[in-house]
Amino acid sequence: MTRILFLFVAIGLSAASHAAEYSLFAKSNILAWCIVPFDAKKRGPEERAQMLDRLDIHRFAYDWRAEHIPSFEEEIDACRKRHIEITAWWFPPTLDKDAQTILDVLKRKNLKTQLWVMGGGEPTRSPEEQAKRVEAEVARLRPIAEAAGAIGCTVGLYNHGGWFGEPENQIAIIKALRAPNVGIVYNFHHGHEHIDRFEPLFKAMQPYLYVVNINGMVKNGDALGKKILTLGEGDQERPMLEIVKKSGWHGPIGIINHRPELDAEIALKDNLDGLKNCIRKHP
Repeated sequence: MTRILFLFVAIGLSAASHAAEYSLFAKSNILAWCIVPFDAKKRGPEERAQMLDRLDIHRFAYDWRAEHIPSFEEEIDACRKRHIEITAWWFPPTLDKDAQTILDVLKRKNLKTQLWVMGGGEPTRSPEEQAKRVEAEVARLRPIAEAAGAIGCTVGLYNHGGWFGEPENQIAIIKALRAPNVGIVYNFHHGHEHIDRFEPLFKAMQPYLYVVNINGMVKNGDALGKKILTLGEGDQERPMLEIVKKSGWHGPIGIINHRPELDAEIALKDNLDGLKNCIRKHP
């Protein structure tokens, strides 16, 4: 009886310890994004894993292109070798040949991850058109959600501009889809038009959020040639980060490269340093 009691106490202490260790902007909660095609050094799987290990970033979202398909399994093996979690995997908008290849690889390698799916579309002009658009997106995404669920994966709706990139529309899709494994991946760099209403938008998204990818932000940055900025170079990311922190949301925070002219290692390090400065100014 004493041993059983001790075991329960130990488990409770361990769980409490892990809960206490969580920190939204800690290195252990940071993932790297936009570092595969957006890397001046054009690293392969092994070099990329080495780079992430050097930076002490052990979460990674995989943004592949067609030339990377033959090295999918090598990517997984290289990350596992260095205990790097592949938190997410860029996924096609429909279950095409590439999508099936990804699903087959994930199943064979027993990798349970988030599949990030985007969409587009012009704004709708009437409630009827809005309802039809939501219905069409549900029909498009349901097979993906079901295929992902069958191998233990989730699906993240990725804001990439257009109608699909509006959080209210993504929430409407999720509610209509009623799939337990579908949520939202929110990107600062695709949300410049959301800056003025970010707080209520974040509150609405919070129950569905899987990941938040952050970026230096200025108003109308995408129109001013400042879509991608190092953290700390903008004047809007600090209050946006404070909103995320105060919300109590728990989930990974992504930092990005997204600049093919830069060495991804340098860009990630600059963003880590910029994030530290943002946190210091908004403790």
